[in-house]
This record gives sequence, structure tokens and C-alpha cells, in this order.
Amino acid sequence: MFTDTHCHLHDPKIADVRAVVGEALNAGVDKIINMGCCLETSMTGKELAESFKSVYFAAGYHPSDADKFSPDTADKIKELTLHEKCVAIGEIGLDRYWKENPDIEIQKKCFVSQLEIAKECKLPVSIHCRDATEIMLNILKSNKDKLLYGGVMHCFAGSKETARELLNLGLYISFGGTLTFKNAANLLEVAEFVPLERCLTETDSPYLAPHPLRGTVNQPKNVVLVAEKLAALKNKSTAEIAEIVRQNSLRLFKKLA
Repeated sequence: MFTDTHCHLHDPKIADVRAVVGEALNAGVDKIINMGCCLETSMTGKELAESFKSVYFAAGYHPSDADKFSPDTADKIKELTLHEKCVAIGEIGLDRYWKENPDIEIQKKCFVSQLEIAKECKLPVSIHCRDATEIMLNILKSNKDKLLYGGVMHCFAGSKETARELLNLGLYISFGGTLTFKNAANLLEVAEFVPLERCLTETDSPYLAPHPLRGTVNQPKNVVLVAEKLAALKNKSTAEIAEIVRQNSLRLFKKLA
């Protein structure tokens, strides 16, 4: 059975969550982790996890919402982590791609604060990084003590050198639909480099639908296409990759049952 370690079922682009979860199950995807982007979406993730056996959730503030993070919202995120199906703090990190995002200093403060929450609540982190690799690596190295419960770089799109740095920090690397893109030569090299015991799969749905579905609304069921691509790169069967990713996911997200 397949595992989608990062998606956004709360996104308005997913009009019928029940149908999407059902289609995922029919495709063999029986573990789905919904990532929070703010308090509201984190709470929605909790509700979805309570509604569907196959859905789990993470709670956290995406860098795009870093300016909304406060001591009060931090306390509410901590409350959510007590839930039996809250498996991580996420999605957190840095994003300098969108000009309308909060100032990078605000993002950095929010990021470190949530690394602290992860340590306090004994949970791993799911990290987002776009156009801020050097800053992110410096923060992670300076706060390595806060990565006690591990973490994953979601939808990795960086270099082999960056992947090596993340692996040295004990993190997992998650591959999404971009791994299947025709212009993904660099990412294919990275996927071949990352040890199988550190590989995860995801969709980031409703975004980044894999080939040949690129441009459509992505769904958790499409994680099967990512697993198929990773299997080809690793010279494994798709079933073998699904099981390896399942075991990796259980090691990292310890509340994933």
C-alpha cells in the first residue's frame, strides 16, 4: 500500500474530499498526511483526520503565513499536537519566491519557533524551502538540537550537494510529482543518490500533478506514479518501493499507525 506524506486536502481546489480519499484508497493509497499552513488549515486537518481512517495531519505555519504566527497561535498548535493523529509540525520553512510573502526575518523567526515546538512536542517537522536554501541550511545547522525527532524536506527540488547536507542532518528527502517531469534531469540524479532508507513519496496535492497528468488538479492517488518513477530509478519493483516508503514513514511519523 502507498503513502502520501504531504498533501493539502483542505485546499478549495479539492472540491469533494470524500471522493478524493475514496479514489486514493481504490488506488492503494491508505496513508495520507494533510499538512497545515496556518491555524485554520491545521484545525481542518484535524477534522479530516477524524473523518477518514486513512488521513492523518500535521499542524503548523507555512512561511507565507509567518506574519500571522504569534505566541497565542503557537499555543493552539501545541494543543493540536496532542491529538492521536497529529504526526508532525508542518508545513514550515522559508519561501523567498513570492514577493508578497512576509519579510524573510519574520519567516526565520517563525521557522525557528516551530522547530522549538517540534522538539517540545516530540514530533518531526515537514520543511518547505523555495529560493532560500543557504539560509535554511544555516538555520537547520544552528538548530540541530531541535531536530531531535527528525524531519523531512518536502517536495525536494534542490541539488545533490544540498541533499547531502540534509541527509547529514538526519533528515529524509521526499519526492513528488516533479520527479516525473520531463525536465527533471537534476532531480533524477538526486533521487538516485538519496539512500532508499531516507526516501519518502508525496503529491503536494492539489499542486504539481505528475506526468502525464501535469496541469490537472493533483490528488493523493497520484502518489502511485511517483512511486513508479522512484522504483525505476532504484531498480526496484513499485511494490518494493511502496513498502520501503511505508517503513520509512512509520519510523519518522511515529503516530502514523
